Amino acid sequence: MTVADSLPLSSASMHGFRNIHRGVSHQLTPAQVLKWLPDGATPEQQDSAIQRNIHPASVHWSTMPDTLHLPGQQAGRSFKNVILPTYYKESFFSKDSMFHPELPGGRLGVVGDPIPYSIAGDDLLTALLLGCFILAAVAFSKCRSFFFHQAKDFFFPPRMGQTAMTETSNEFRYQFFFILQTCLLFALTFFLYTRSTFGDTFMISRYKIIGIYTGVLAVYFLVKGLVYWFVNWIFFDKRKMEQWFHAYFFLVSAEGVVLFPMIMLLAYFRLPLQTGLIYAVIVVVLFKLFTFYKAFIIFYQRISAILQNILYFCMLEIIPMLVLWGIWEMIGNDMKITF
Repeated sequence: MTVADSLPLSSASMHGFRNIHRGVSHQLTPAQVLKWLPDGATPEQQDSAIQRNIHPASVHWSTMPDTLHLPGQQAGRSFKNVILPTYYKESFFSKDSMFHPELPGGRLGVVGDPIPYSIAGDDLLTALLLGCFILAAVAFSKCRSFFFHQAKDFFFPPRMGQTAMTETSNEFRYQFFFILQTCLLFALTFFLYTRSTFGDTFMISRYKIIGIYTGVLAVYFLVKGLVYWFVNWIFFDKRKMEQWFHAYFFLVSAEGVVLFPMIMLLAYFRLPLQTGLIYAVIVVVLFKLFTFYKAFIIFYQRISAILQNILYFCMLEIIPMLVLWGIWEMIGNDMKITF
């Protein structure tokens, strides 16, 4: 006995159920069944009445020919044929060789202005700069006395018989990290300069361009270090060579540390690029003067040899720097798209 059997039915309801039992030929609808129930029928009673009086019948598809096609064209294929395309994909141009419905036809609406690229919105470069800051803080905390000692002795000429301060393995690794950081920061600076000159018209991604600039600068420092070693090995003794290389590594490391605030200001505090480039030029000029001074007090230490120091400085500092700038310019010109 179902829930519908226990319902108190009205006269209309009884009339409807009598029609059913007498054999109504047409299929009832849920609305007709629900009208026979009293107003206070619960959802369970309504569901039971519908299940009792409505029985889904099998579907008999029409066998009439399909006439939904354009005049003069063949009748459409049956949707039951799953091997062939469905009927809604067919059109007047279906047999045209230029009809390609699988290709996108563009987007709707008006294209908005794209957000300009910035390092602050670049997750990879942001993580890289954050990692550089954390590693630099750890390196400075571990080797603080070593860097302070080098900074304190930098402006004083070495005493007779004084040897260079030797680094531990950790201090050498941290100093090597600072040199790599200098390469990365100079590469980012030149990348921002090329973007302001050429725009975002590069044939490869930004990360590859920054990687190329960083690699070129790393090779530049490596080759220049080898040239320094060869020239100093010919003209100076071993003690002066060691003093010079310790001073040179310290200068390159400190150059990256001084550039780091400028990159952060450009990336996250909207410092004008022109101001940042002026800052970078001042840093480069200042450290070149430090290099000139350090080479003078290590190798010559007399005014009469100032001309030799100028030649030494121009050959090993100025000319390689101009060559590096030319290589960077050539790479930037080759990587940009020429319209």
